[in-house]
Amino acid sequence: MLEASVQSGQLAAILLMAVALGLDAFSLGIGVGMRSGMRLGYMLGISFMIALFHMLMPLLGLFAGHYVGILLGHVTGLAAGGLLLLLGGHMIYNALRGGEGQRIHPTAFLAMLLFSLSVSIDSFSVGVSLGMFVDDVWLIVVSFGIVGGLMSILGLLLGRQVSDKLGEYGEMLGGLILVIFGIMFII
Repeated sequence: MLEASVQSGQLAAILLMAVALGLDAFSLGIGVGMRSGMRLGYMLGISFMIALFHMLMPLLGLFAGHYVGILLGHVTGLAAGGLLLLLGGHMIYNALRGGEGQRIHPTAFLAMLLFSLSVSIDSFSVGVSLGMFVDDVWLIVVSFGIVGGLMSILGLLLGRQVSDKLGEYGEMLGGLILVIFGIMFII
């Protein structure tokens, strides 16, 4: 059984927040998974990195404090939205050019790092908020990481399945999904 410091209401709230934050990773994973040539090993690498960022960002938020969260609230959304717009726009551009241009491979370390950061950045603000009323930091961090990692691999796998059926339009649709989410983060 869990420690007495975590009440059932707190545990339910933590798990609901973990799922809500993981939905970004799931949805965006579908878009990235639609990119042709995504291998399972790379998908696992991206999901592992997302899980790490889903643990690191709320941990940083928990320790950063209330004022930093208020100050950076809009900036984090703009940064995440901008990164997604760039990645999605580039995917659409390459799909329209028939893959002639230089591609940003989501399997490259820097691309995986930027993607993981963009889907996990909202965890920072949630971590700041949770730090005010929850004492069990490790439960929050581990829950967010496990749920974020699992939801991202499910999204990537679903995206790969959809891409196989859509053929050459899969990358364009994936880029469009990322652009839409980027705009939603900015608004």
